[in-house]
Amino acid sequence: MTTANQPIARCACGSVELEVIGSPILGAACYCDDCQEGARQIEALPNARPVLGADGGTEYLLYRKDRMRCSKGGDLMLDYKIKTESPTKRVVATCCNSAMFLDFQKGHWFSVYRARFGDNAPPLQMRIQTKFKPENCDIPNDVPSYATYPFKFVAKLMAARVAMLVGR
Repeated sequence: MTTANQPIARCACGSVELEVIGSPILGAACYCDDCQEGARQIEALPNARPVLGADGGTEYLLYRKDRMRCSKGGDLMLDYKIKTESPTKRVVATCCNSAMFLDFQKGHWFSVYRARFGDNAPPLQMRIQTKFKPENCDIPNDVPSYATYPFKFVAKLMAARVAMLVGR
């Protein structure tokens, strides 16, 4: 599925791998309450790697669901939900408790934890939901920051959905 130029998302111990096709829809750091709570829950697992950044954000690379697959260690992944009825699940590699991706089950994309790509991670393009950032944290000004979901974020997701529907 991938080529030599495509990054592979790996858990910390290398037992789980996610292959992707193409560039991500978007690279974003999210500061919403759910991302912060989900990160805290994952970080509380034994030997888990950090999920939250020093500024309170969680960095993701968003990929269309038809452009990502687990190529190694699928049986090692476990879903976590903040609330039973939540449409969002966070998927963790149980071998080393690495956060792998977030699945908004009603959506057409996976939000892969950017850290899983290591040094090959594409860059962030924006910071979203910053109105929820922890009070004692400063947000870097390396990319645009938005208090909510900006039009650009929604437009990129919708364009990806259209491309998916027409088979591009």
